[in-house]
Amino acid sequence: MCRHGSCADPSASAQGGRAALELADIVRAHRGAYEQQHVLTITERTVLDAVVRCRTAALGGHVIVCLDCGTTSDPSYNSCRDRHCPKCPAVTQAKWIAGRLERVLPTHYFHVVFTLPAELRGLVLANPKASYDLLFRCAAATLSELGRDPKRLGGELGLTAVLHTWTQKLDLHPHLHCIVTGGALSPDAGRWITTRPRFLFPVRVMGKLFRGKMLDALTRAAHDGKLRVNDSTRFATLVGRLYRKNWNVYSKRPFGGAEQVIAYLGQYTHRVAISNQRLVTMDDRGVRFRTKTGEIVTLDGVSFLSRWLRHILPKGFTKIRHYGLMSASHATSRLEVARALLAVTAKPDIDASTPADAEPAPPAPTASWREVILLLTGIDVGVCPHCGSRALERRAVPRSNPHARAPPKAA
Repeated sequence: MCRHGSCADPSASAQGGRAALELADIVRAHRGAYEQQHVLTITERTVLDAVVRCRTAALGGHVIVCLDCGTTSDPSYNSCRDRHCPKCPAVTQAKWIAGRLERVLPTHYFHVVFTLPAELRGLVLANPKASYDLLFRCAAATLSELGRDPKRLGGELGLTAVLHTWTQKLDLHPHLHCIVTGGALSPDAGRWITTRPRFLFPVRVMGKLFRGKMLDALTRAAHDGKLRVNDSTRFATLVGRLYRKNWNVYSKRPFGGAEQVIAYLGQYTHRVAISNQRLVTMDDRGVRFRTKTGEIVTLDGVSFLSRWLRHILPKGFTKIRHYGLMSASHATSRLEVARALLAVTAKPDIDASTPADAEPAPPAPTASWREVILLLTGIDVGVCPHCGSRALERRAVPRSNPHARAPPKAA
């Protein structure tokens, strides 16, 4: 059973009513105490400010007026759009899914998870950007190399990788969720080479190859000064020990068809370290929150913020990356060739040797972000909840700024 299923908390992507306790409440209550003990980076300060202001009058908002029945909604305040905020993922997630639907291939897919061992967590904390970049690069190289191996598939895979850094208890646990095509495009782009429906590559082989690539990359980065290492002797000893350890790689086939794969991946793309729905109480004893298994974890406010802040990514860091056929460079070339080949092989009355240009590729499925919201939540945001009319008008609510300066006094 994949231990990473626990980080896919569906409640984190829903934009329902206000939770009884929100992350913003904890930040307001304990930020002062945290800053007395720790120095915030500029990025951390920016994120905390955004979380506190999110969906408040400070950012302004709008109301929805039904032109048929006259119903006016409660004010809906604007989101901060910070990717770490638990109140912001839903619309961003829906827009991402709608965009990715245009690149989905009509084939089966696999879900592969690459995890860094616990011994590297200290190094990751000291070098987050470099470590996460290498994690992406080495995981993608592992899958691509096995895909190109003539003894396995002998072609180019397509994959999308998403970085997660947490456990349900907010401990540091860097790992990549990868969605991988169940087949590859041959080097001459003349045929689609499919995998067995329930088997991609042996997990032991993936683990050993990933281990070798990652440790070699870390060693080279440390030698070149791109990785901050306090004690080179201890680092070399650690690397030697990790070469003798089995690394955890998990693989399974996602449920559903090609379109469902993107919705499935969408559960992971805009996930945050903790959702408001998992927060239980905040009192003199500390902050209590729930794991997926129902366990209640209690931390004092400063410790809670300290754990949560570990999962703030470096500014500008890309946490969703595409490789192989899914990369931007192949979006209008090799990806479309693969789509055409899959369309041909899916039709029993067409000879499998038919060239790709004999059958035009069918259009990729598309959906608006509102349609995706309906699919994920069952809520149609374009319909009046009282009369069912679609004659809705959006009216702005100006932001309120409690720190605005008064007008100058008359001379």
